[in-house]
Amino acid sequence: MKKLMLVRHAKSGWDIPDLPDFERPLNQRGEETAPEMAQRLLQKGIVPQYLVSSPAERAKATANIFAETFNLAEPEYNQVIYEANTQTLLSVVNKLPDEYDFIALFGHNPGVSDLLRYLTDKAYDMPTCAVVVIHFNGVSWQHISGGMGTIEYYDYPKNA
Repeated sequence: MKKLMLVRHAKSGWDIPDLPDFERPLNQRGEETAPEMAQRLLQKGIVPQYLVSSPAERAKATANIFAETFNLAEPEYNQVIYEANTQTLLSVVNKLPDEYDFIALFGHNPGVSDLLRYLTDKAYDMPTCAVVVIHFNGVSWQHISGGMGTIEYYDYPKNA
């Protein structure tokens, strides 16, 4: 059994002129909601073993807040997650290390929402810092594909 937690990065700012999209930081709301969501998960005992994230500043900051809350190692950063489509994100999932049964992936929309729909055949709104946990009956990440997942948990900040 494998579980994949998809997390859309927390709210980021657009208030710095000429700042490239990749470098946009979390805004104040993002700085508040990321720890709130991580704490909610911790209180419910929903804690992944391993984190992988887009290296874009807002995703990286969100993933680091979760890692600190969960007392986990720094996330692995994978450049292809940034601006990835469904097939690219599926490729990332299929290459995840099998020694971990519960992994969180931090990314961006529309990729995160599209991957969720592909894996579960369900469409869920994924506002900033939304979290969804998908359960798979497979024993290897490399075998995960479309329609195989079942949504086990879904939550998002109420002021997303």
